[in-house]
Formats: sequence, structure tokens, C-alpha cells
Amino acid sequence: MSNSDITSLILVLLLLVGLAQLLGYVFVRLRQPKVIGEILAGIVLGPAVLGRIPAVSGLLAHAKHQGNVLDFIYWLGLLLLMFLSGAETQQLFSREERREVSWLAIVGSGIPFALALALGPWLIRPSLFGPNGNRISLIIILAVGVAVTSVPVVSKIFADLKILHTRFARLVLGVAVCEDIVLWLALAIATAMAGTAALDPKKMSLHLLATIGFFLAGLTIVPRAVKRINKAEHNVLVKQSPTGYALAVLFAYCAVAGALDVSLVFAAFLAGFAVVHKKRRIFAEALDAIGKVAFAFFIPVYFAIVGLKLDLVRGFALWMLVAFLIGSCVVKMLSVGLAGRLAGFRGLDLFNLAMTTNARGGPGIVLASVAFDAGIISSQFYTTLVLAAVLTSQFAGAWLEFVLRKGWPLLTPKAGEAGAAGLAAETPRAA
Repeated sequence: MSNSDITSLILVLLLLVGLAQLLGYVFVRLRQPKVIGEILAGIVLGPAVLGRIPAVSGLLAHAKHQGNVLDFIYWLGLLLLMFLSGAETQQLFSREERREVSWLAIVGSGIPFALALALGPWLIRPSLFGPNGNRISLIIILAVGVAVTSVPVVSKIFADLKILHTRFARLVLGVAVCEDIVLWLALAIATAMAGTAALDPKKMSLHLLATIGFFLAGLTIVPRAVKRINKAEHNVLVKQSPTGYALAVLFAYCAVAGALDVSLVFAAFLAGFAVVHKKRRIFAEALDAIGKVAFAFFIPVYFAIVGLKLDLVRGFALWMLVAFLIGSCVVKMLSVGLAGRLAGFRGLDLFNLAMTTNARGGPGIVLASVAFDAGIISSQFYTTLVLAAVLTSQFAGAWLEFVLRKGWPLLTPKAGEAGAAGLAAETPRAA
């Protein structure tokens, strides 16, 4: 690479990270998810806004010509996001409220997923297909897009509103964790089947078995082995550099996944799930150090590039967005409402749970990115999935802020709880 090539890349990265942080800050001040501002940064730099200026479009074109570097940073941001999400997932598992979480996860997500799978053959259209898409993989992507709930974005909303300590937050995050593990497996199967129309059944079956086997082993056997390695006396790396060790686990998972032709996204998620060791504080400090760098640069740049990929001029179909947004929201919220009734919730509790679990956030965007990069979906459907993830997250944050401003409880206190104490448990803490 020449000096001019490196300079153009640095300028583009400066624009991406600077604008992403700036707009992210603005959206946080507006009590909206930061990710919306980061994606908007890419849209602003794209062909719909600043990309119309010859100097900006020329700079972007020069940087894209050196696509390997931008692609690497994009993928590193995605892998770090999934790694940290996997680590957060491990820490969120709780034995409390098992009955409510089970109803909300199984019925609230199971019905939208099963309904989309059943109706998928009649819902998919040629405009949804990417170059490697086939009917089965596309139907799975549609089903995951309807059912998914965001752990990272919902956690951030709860933290910003100071309700992360509440029973409501524990229930929603517990549901989101259970959902996402199952839905990531479904997405792994969809990507494994992408472009397999010309493959023989034996090769396709082996690919699927490798993907499912890798995923299941990453949730069960491998985390135990990693924890043994964590505690081993001869593990010099974990003693000298816990942060370097955590990154080594991430890259090792990705290397094995690449050798097995399994998506690196799921490998990163499983690496985060495995590396957490609750009894050793050094791992919490290592993940915190990785998170600070990742959320300062790599993850904002990833989301900004997601926005940069959105073609709102030629790759946007209003009818597709409206149909998907209304259909998916209605099915998801009615399903969660039914699940909440079966779990014993009533009234405003049901709407609060339904509106919050309808937020697709980060996982919805990752779903769109993975499916688009795999060639399963078209640019129009990619834009639809990303915008749906952004809008549903914004709706959830705005609704919860409204409920708290009105002084309404997020959940009715359990039987036996003191009225005032029970309500206090579901309201924000003083700053």
C-alpha cells in the first residue's frame, strides 16, 4: 500500500469513528440506543447524504479500493461484539424466575419463529433473495428476524434508565439470552446451507453436522475445558496478560471454526461464552479492557460501516419495510402477551414485556449483516432488517422512558411483597 492509500484509509476511519461517537452521544442524550447514532453515521457518509459530495465520494471510493483493510476492521468489530455478547450472556444466566422466563422464551419466541417457518414459503418473494440464497435458508432468516430479541441493546437501555437492578430487567434479559442461543444456532444452520443448491446431499449434511456439532460443543463441553485451562498452573499467558489470553481464546475459536468452514460469528459468540470465569476477577478486568477498546473504536466503526452499506437510494423498498415491521411486531407482541398471560402477568405488565422483548437491536443487525455477507438476502431485505432493528429498539426505549416518567410500575409486585417496596423495586434508582 502506498502512503496515499494509507492516508485515505485513516481519513475514512477518522470520519467513521468520529461521526459514530458524535451521533451516538447525541442519541444517548436523547435517551435512544447509541447504536442508532452509530448506524446513522454510516448513512450520513453514504451516497444518500455526504456521499453526494465529490470529495467525500472520491475518498470513500479510494478507501473501498483497499477493501481488505476495511473488511478486516468490519469483521473484527463484529467478532468483538459477538465475543462480548457471549461473555455477557454467560453472566446473565440466573436461576430466579425460571417459570416466567420459560413461558416468555418458549411461547413468546417459539410462536413467531414457528409461524414464520410455516408461512415462509408463501411470504418470501424473489426480491428477498441474495446471490447465494435458497428457499430454506431465506425462510430461516425470516423466522429469526421475526423472533429475535436484543441482549446488548436492551441491557444498554436498562442501564441508561437505571432499571438494570429490577425484576423486570432480569426477566427480559433472561428471555433474550435463552432466545438468542437457540436463534444463533438457527442462523448458523441457515448460513451453512447458503449457496448449497449445487452441492450433493452428503456434503451439505456434513456441513450442517459440523456447524451444529461445533455450536453444541461450544455450549457444553468446550467451556468446561477452557475453564480448566484458565485455572492451570502452567498457563503463563493468563498470569502475565489475561487480556491477551482472552483474545487468544477468541482467535483460537475462530481458527478452528474457519478450518471446519463454520461461520466465525458463532465462534466468537461461543468464545465469549466459554472464557468467562466468575470466580476469577482477572477475567472480568480483561473483558472490561477489551470492551473499552472495542466500544471506543471497532464496534462503532462496524455499525457505521453497516450504515454505509445501506443503500437508501436504490436498496430501499418502503412496502417491504412496512410489511415486515408491522407483521413482525404484531406477531411478536401478541405472542409475548400470550406467554405473559400464561406466566401470570396482567394489564400493563404484558404491554411492557411485549414492547421491550420486541427490540431487535444488535442481534437483528448482526443477523442482517451475516445473512447479507453470506449472500442469502438481497440489499433491499438487508436494509429492511437493519431499519426494523433500529426502529424496534427506539420504540422500546421511548416506551420505557414514558412509563417511568409517568410513575407507572414496570411489573406488578409479586404476591406477598409490600406494595410500596414492590413498586420501588421496579422504578429507577436515583442518579
